[in-house]
Amino acid sequence: MSNEETPNPTPEPEQGRQPEQRPEPEQRGPEQQTGRQRLMAGLWPPRVTRAQLIVAVLLFGLGLGLAIQVRSTSDTGALRGARQEDLVRILDELDDRTQRLEDEKARLEDQRTELENSSDQAEEARKQTLEKERQLGILAGTVAAQGPGITLTIDDGAGAVESDMLLDAIQELRAAGAEAIQVNGVRVVADSYFSGDAGDIEVDGRKIKAPYRFKVIGKPQDLEPALNIPGGVVQTLEKEQATATVTRSQKIVVDALRPAERPDYARSSSQ
Repeated sequence: MSNEETPNPTPEPEQGRQPEQRPEPEQRGPEQQTGRQRLMAGLWPPRVTRAQLIVAVLLFGLGLGLAIQVRSTSDTGALRGARQEDLVRILDELDDRTQRLEDEKARLEDQRTELENSSDQAEEARKQTLEKERQLGILAGTVAAQGPGITLTIDDGAGAVESDMLLDAIQELRAAGAEAIQVNGVRVVADSYFSGDAGDIEVDGRKIKAPYRFKVIGKPQDLEPALNIPGGVVQTLEKEQATATVTRSQKIVVDALRPAERPDYARSSSQ
């Protein structure tokens, strides 16, 4: 016999006995997770509520509207290329027109107060009706008028002044607040028209000749600058070798009248 030990054979598992299974690692609970794991678990998958979705849509719409408004205000405006003195003049004219509207508003409020507080409202209403009739007569040219204003005299030695130049002067004066105008004895009203060529100009079908003299009732401080703006009436006339002279006065009389005409179709809608 050999003295070497024979290795023991590996014992075979007993019949009917299952091999031992290693226990699986236990799942970590929230308290056992790291901070990073808890952060990722809270952010993903994202949970969006209906209220959050509505707020996001509203914020998007608000941002889009602000972007559109900023872009629209940054676009080139009609006045961007205007000179500083022109902008100042435009602002002054706007201030003057605003002041006239404020004065008219105050006057109407005073009339309303008088009607409300008058002991004899019928008599007060009659007086105001007569005053309104006189005002409308001035605008329609059926009543003479007087007040502060200017006289514009245009000398046309070269015979180059066209009818549209005189019409431009009328438009500028109206925009500056002119209340009554007559040209060479012809009353100019809302439906007046100028026609003809240079040297043969007519106002409402009545021929007028140079020098053309405009009598205008209104605020002189507004009327004269309106004619002398850069590129305005006076400069246009001077380019045609004509001379325009403006004179202020505290009393201008506009006494040329127009016959009262009954409209063919329009009728008052008041009962």
